[in-house]
Amino acid sequence: MTALLLNAAAALFMTGLIWFVQVVHYPLFAEVGSEGSATYAARHQALTTLVVGPVMLVELAAAVWLAVWPPSGVPAWLPRAALAALVVIWISTALWQVPLHRRLLAGHEAATIAALVASNWLRTVLWSLRGIAALWMLRLAAGPASANL
Repeated sequence: MTALLLNAAAALFMTGLIWFVQVVHYPLFAEVGSEGSATYAARHQALTTLVVGPVMLVELAAAVWLAVWPPSGVPAWLPRAALAALVVIWISTALWQVPLHRRLLAGHEAATIAALVASNWLRTVLWSLRGIAALWMLRLAAGPASANL
């Protein structure tokens, strides 16, 4: 049950955070302008890493645990599909979003900001699906007695 709770907490935290980033934070990069944009980008990267780094590691550990040892009542495909979504999120982050953030360290670039917003939709959708899957796994693991909850 601990892995289920950690997975749900991390997935739901990241789901809420990614929606905030997608709708509010990334679009506001365009408002920063040329002066100070490199400093803003550097601070954004450093502070974001402090917030999301530990949560993403907990999420990964819990997701792997659940995929290898699915809880009773949870079909094995569900945590494995949720882990696959997380792997795609990590790959997208490493190969797409991180390079775009690095380009912003050189200064304000409207095309890079637009690419960051557009490319982040993949992570937004996948984390949303992970949040749904996490809640579904909790419900299934709780068994029939929780049907009235």
